[in-house]
Amino acid sequence: MPSFELGKDPALTDGLYSLLKRRGFFWPSYEIYGGIAGFYDLGPMGSLLRENIEKVWKDIFIVSEDYLLVDCPSITPEIAFRSSGHLEKFSDQLTRCIDCHTPFRADHLLEGYVDAPDLFSPQELETALRENGIKCPSCGSELGPLEEFNLMFRTSIGPGGEKTAYLRPETAQSIFMDFSLLYRMNRERMPFGVAQIGKGFRNEISPRQGILRLREFHMAEGEFFFDPEVPDFPPFERFKDSNVRLIPNNDPSSTKEMTLGDAVERGLICSEVLAYHMGLTRSFACEIGIPIEHMRFRQHLASEMAHYARDCWDLEVELSSGWIEMVGIADRSAYDLNQHSTGSGEEMTAKRLLSEPVQRSVTRIEADLKVLGPIFRGNAGKIARELICMDASGIRSIKDKGEPVIVELPDGSVHKVPTEAVIISEVEEKVSIEKYTPHVVEPSFGIDRLMAAVIEHAYTEMEKSPLKGSDEEEMGPYRVLRFDPRISPIKCGVFPLMNRDGLPEIAKTLLSDLKKIGLITYYDHSGSIGRRYARMDEIGTPFSITIDYESKEDHAATIRSRDTAEQIRVPIIDVPSKVLELMDRYKKE
Repeated sequence: MPSFELGKDPALTDGLYSLLKRRGFFWPSYEIYGGIAGFYDLGPMGSLLRENIEKVWKDIFIVSEDYLLVDCPSITPEIAFRSSGHLEKFSDQLTRCIDCHTPFRADHLLEGYVDAPDLFSPQELETALRENGIKCPSCGSELGPLEEFNLMFRTSIGPGGEKTAYLRPETAQSIFMDFSLLYRMNRERMPFGVAQIGKGFRNEISPRQGILRLREFHMAEGEFFFDPEVPDFPPFERFKDSNVRLIPNNDPSSTKEMTLGDAVERGLICSEVLAYHMGLTRSFACEIGIPIEHMRFRQHLASEMAHYARDCWDLEVELSSGWIEMVGIADRSAYDLNQHSTGSGEEMTAKRLLSEPVQRSVTRIEADLKVLGPIFRGNAGKIARELICMDASGIRSIKDKGEPVIVELPDGSVHKVPTEAVIISEVEEKVSIEKYTPHVVEPSFGIDRLMAAVIEHAYTEMEKSPLKGSDEEEMGPYRVLRFDPRISPIKCGVFPLMNRDGLPEIAKTLLSDLKKIGLITYYDHSGSIGRRYARMDEIGTPFSITIDYESKEDHAATIRSRDTAEQIRVPIIDVPSKVLELMDRYKKE
């Protein structure tokens, strides 16, 4: 663990958060007006750190795993969340003080009194609050009855609020709604993944723990669509023999160590696809600097399993405040596609090639051109082709109601086709392809939480400065953020020893060369070299480069390593390539 215990030593906690605010990582939003719980601003260093973490995520999921990247709106019409189940089930239990009217999340009030109150039913929460004599933490008065509180932020679309909408609590639903388009874009090949990075919004009742629980947060989610009747997933060989720490829901009080392959074979993990994404998730966490010995996977209990999940495991990371969920990896089965298909009337299926053709009754849709022609003229043939491709069950339901069939052509024009122009028939034929609804495995990453975990595990605090002979030795605790260079906000500091005698000119030329190869670099000419090193160490800059008077003679610079304090002399012309080499070496070590 890091050399401090967040939450257990107030002085060290204050030191870290003072550093994070002072050096531009994050701070409470709207602070000049007193702030609002659950909202934080990312400063220059925090924004770069988050962007670099997301870049590693994209390198894994988009570049290596070939996920398709999408970017969808944050505002979603109410009808979509009615279909997905969020309107009914995405809620927490709230209680209010009868005197001061302060709202509280009921299970939070029971922490320290009972085990796992977040798993209690509303009735169990009511009983536990009463039996433990829980009063209002603000004024000590009695608490009112529980009420269900939906966590989605409600809004409206249009100047008159014509459509009710919500800010998305997750990025997943838009991917499911776009499935048919994405399936065709992927040339109807299965399996395939779709990824989205963006903001989620949850109107938490009583958010706390800094950036670990926010009302507006950053997510990176993948939706991996696959055929549930295909038991083997060849890429799983990559992680099959990986040893992991598991807490299965059939024995939640103990941790088991086993390979992911064994866990699938024993039925602890429901599929190779899910296990593969657990391995991929742990690999990503290691890539951004979270020690593997401080990670574990905990399976959701049946009582906490989401309404859509067939199986779900959380990647938890050990922080000084306890084990915290960072990533949820869920098998959502075919729930979401089925729900949106039912809600919209749109077919959301894939095609499966049968090993042998079979005789089946097939529903066919045909267009009566004798009826279509006089009505739609030049568009009749186009409408007929679109009708043939539409879902037969939906068309039958519309015909039974006597309503026109709505057909949208590729040019965007919409046409109402009378029911008498649509012919539905049942025929017997041999088929070699059948339709099915894909299942989905979803790894959902909380980027803000991962950033907090990376910061804590990168943080080191020393009583005295390691900069011998400098004026930093007497400045009290010396703080360093030992980020992996790939995610460090600033890659290099460039310092002229003195701000004169031609040294700044040499340093600025080097600064330009480093930027040309894409390295974010910080130029600093003020204060002693020791103080400049200390500033770079506090923001996690892995390499500091000094131009001194000897540089004018030997055309070389000194590169200092943040983690070892070792210094090497390198020709200035070779500094950019040397920095890249040192970054690559850090990754391998």
